[in-house]
Amino acid sequence: MMIRPDIERDIGRHKSRQKGLTLVELIVAAAILMILASAALPIARIQLKRDQERWLRGALREVRTAIDRYKDAADQGMIELELGAEGYPPDLETLVEGVDLVNSPEEKKLRLLRRIPRDPMTKSTDWGMRSYQDDTDATYWGGENVFDIYTKYDGTALDGSNYSDW
Repeated sequence: MMIRPDIERDIGRHKSRQKGLTLVELIVAAAILMILASAALPIARIQLKRDQERWLRGALREVRTAIDRYKDAADQGMIELELGAEGYPPDLETLVEGVDLVNSPEEKKLRLLRRIPRDPMTKSTDWGMRSYQDDTDATYWGGENVFDIYTKYDGTALDGSNYSDW
C-alpha cells in the first residue's frame, strides 16, 4: 500500500510542529510563574513572622509561669528565702539549676525550667529582665530579682504593638 506523496508531506509537517514549545509560549509561562511567585512571597514572610510571634509568646509564657511557680513555692515556705526578699528568683539560671526545698528529707531540688528558652526574635537566650523594684516599663534590670522578662528585639508586631511590650 502506497501513501500519496502530498499526504505524506502533510503528515511530516504536522509532526515537526508538535515537537516543543515556542519561545512566546515559554515567555508567557515564565511570566505567569513569576507573578505567582511574587504573590506568594509576602504571604510566606507574614507566615514566618506569625510563627516567630507564636514562639515568642510561648517562650514568654513558659518563663513567666516558672517565675510564678517559684514565687508560689516561696510564699508557701517550700523555699528558704533571705530576710526581706520578695520571693522571686534571683536570676533565670536559678529556675534551671533549681533550689533546695525546705524540710525535704532527700534534699530534693525544685527545678522549674529544663533550659532557658531561646528568644525567636534575637535568636539568643539573653532576655531583658525586670525586678520587682523596677518600674513596670523599665528597660533595665535592677539586679535584685527577676519579676518579669521581655524580648530585647526592637521590632513591631503584626498587630502594631512593640515586641518588648509583650
